[in-house]
Amino acid sequence: MPKLTEQPTIVIFARWPQPGKVKTRLASVYGDEGAARIYRRLLEYTLAAALESGLLVELRVTGASCETFEEAFGPGLVIRDQGFGDLGARLARVTPPALVIGSDLPALSALLLRQAAEALANHEVVIGPAGDGGYWLIGLRQTWPWLFNDMAWSTPQVLPETLARLEAREITPALLPELADIDQPEDLAGWPEFAP
Repeated sequence: MPKLTEQPTIVIFARWPQPGKVKTRLASVYGDEGAARIYRRLLEYTLAAALESGLLVELRVTGASCETFEEAFGPGLVIRDQGFGDLGARLARVTPPALVIGSDLPALSALLLRQAAEALANHEVVIGPAGDGGYWLIGLRQTWPWLFNDMAWSTPQVLPETLARLEAREITPALLPELADIDQPEDLAGWPEFAP
């Protein structure tokens, strides 16, 4: 397999931090406003880590216009709408080579993102497993809709099913360290700096 010479773009999937629309499982403890503040801090942190990596960065957004995101998070960012459909349909629209991540990873670092880019140089796919059975990062050299179609998103089956689909096509992904995102109030215990 030839080495990838083009640097991948970090594509961050983000929602507008509107109270009642983001991190709703945190609202039981922190309220809708507090949950939205937590999400906004996580998104700002994710953006900073991505920009620090030195790779190109793109925000794929939903819940508000691209202009609204630009006003809130800084001019000069490449911002595109996620478009319609389930998560699989939206992931399939990302232009490779790309490293796709969410916006709620308190342990994310520029170093991890650079390691993912280096791994993609020698692998067709890079995956960062998540503690909940999904993944916090997926890196692709090419567009593969079959990797995302008919997936039971937000379940513990996402990672095993993804690995099974790759194995069926004899594709061995590079695996990154496992990270956890912040979904439940107890997830914030080790990350007080993101609390409202």
